[in-house]
Amino acid sequence: MAYRITDGCVKCGCCELVCPNHAIREGEGTYVINPDRCTECVGAYRSSKCAEICPVEVPGPDPGRVEGREALLHKWRSLHAGETSRSS
Repeated sequence: MAYRITDGCVKCGCCELVCPNHAIREGEGTYVINPDRCTECVGAYRSSKCAEICPVEVPGPDPGRVEGREALLHKWRSLHAGETSRSS
């Protein structure tokens, strides 16, 4: 499932810097995650980097965007054509 950022975001920007899919951008009042680009870091890392680095722990799974590991890996492969997955 894609991750989302809740209203507790302090707009520090650290999540944007670690996203391997360029899924995070600055929005109005908070950072936002594009669910079509978010793979929970599947394909790139073994865990979600935005959630790990966030000082206020606001990125988390979006229950409205449930996707299994294979679907996330397929999405990662389409975003990174020709690259080899590091977490598969």
